[in-house]
Amino acid sequence: MSRRTKKRIFDIIVMLFTGITALLFLMPTVLTIANSFMTSNEITANYGAMLGNMTNDEKVFISENVNLKFIPDKVTFDQYASVLFKSPDYLLKFWNSVILTVPITVFQVLLAILTAYGFSRYPNKFKSIIFFAYLILMIMPYQVTLVPNFLVADFIRDTAASIFASEPEKVPAFIDNMRWAIILPGIFSPFSIYLLTKVMKRIPVSYVEAAKLDGASELQILTKIHVPLCKSAIISIAMLVFIDYWNMVEQPLVLMKNTDLHPLSVFLSQINTGDIGLAFAVGTVYMIPTVLMFLYGEDFLVEGITYSGGIKG
Repeated sequence: MSRRTKKRIFDIIVMLFTGITALLFLMPTVLTIANSFMTSNEITANYGAMLGNMTNDEKVFISENVNLKFIPDKVTFDQYASVLFKSPDYLLKFWNSVILTVPITVFQVLLAILTAYGFSRYPNKFKSIIFFAYLILMIMPYQVTLVPNFLVADFIRDTAASIFASEPEKVPAFIDNMRWAIILPGIFSPFSIYLLTKVMKRIPVSYVEAAKLDGASELQILTKIHVPLCKSAIISIAMLVFIDYWNMVEQPLVLMKNTDLHPLSVFLSQINTGDIGLAFAVGTVYMIPTVLMFLYGEDFLVEGITYSGGIKG
């Protein structure tokens, strides 16, 4: 067997393995979308054994086979009508997710651009210590910082309540609803700063020196050189941050006492299993922003991850 034939066989095996792996990863998403268009009776017929085990308090051995169907026998839009028109709770939770996630993503990226520019342009020993502290915070699980965040947020809320004890209606809304307890720690997360600093440090100093000879200010150097050259990395970071906080569960459960302000990611786990078709529809609606973001920024994401330098010779 020639070397070329061996290479072709190896390529075919790699392609088959990659294709099968991709199908396995896509199967839950495809099943969720397909099941969202099925009637409740069809879903019960396909997953009856599994749903019976979920609805009982006692553990039940599943002896029946689960029927995975990718094409509904009868297409229905009743679940989507309930989600989008009949019940406002789902859309309310969806917009709660937007209110929490969008400010965190926007301001975390803006803060990362400014901080990373300072770290990369003017390095010194003091900034190296701060950057090392950022690195320590980044590698720590967020569950470790969740308790201090809760203690600080609870202290501020109790202090505000005691100050306005005689007139509780005057307590500022941003303190009372506790959204800031999630948004502020998210904005100052070190994840974006660390990654963007590494990218900006790879920008050649000659670019900056040439700009300074032309009379460019620091703001112009940032906006005309660093930001354009780091565009792929910035978009990649924004996508990763958005997806991370879009799917958060622990932070709202711990930091927000008002369940009406919980995002849809928390509410998804509380949907009654008796109407599993509605859960599939809500899950499909919940996936739309992240899927659209990935389709739009796929090239930027791949380039930002694989080519961290951001400079093409």
